Amino acid sequence: MKDIMGLMKQAQAMQARMQDMQAELERTLVEGQSGAGLVRVTLTAKGTMKGVTIDESLMKPEEREILEDLIVTAHEDAKRKGEALMEERMKSVTAGLPLPPGMKLPF
Repeated sequence: MKDIMGLMKQAQAMQARMQDMQAELERTLVEGQSGAGLVRVTLTAKGTMKGVTIDESLMKPEEREILEDLIVTAHEDAKRKGEALMEERMKSVTAGLPLPPGMKLPF
């Protein structure tokens, strides 16, 4: 019974750490870029878009499709960075907790 109580305390502590981490990830900004930095997209680590910066040299009607592709690529870059950051933080939150292999959190 003692093991169950210890596990429950660990789970409660992990839940509190996860809530703190989630709030931190909402405040943490990641930047993705494409076109050698001509297009930059800023997201929170949780994926909320906060801004787009486009170099003036790309503001030509005939280059609209290129610009659209660069925005998508920059967004994907920022999203990948945010996901990597979230995964790294999750590892620190669940460190020491006896979870089955392959189990992903949050549930």
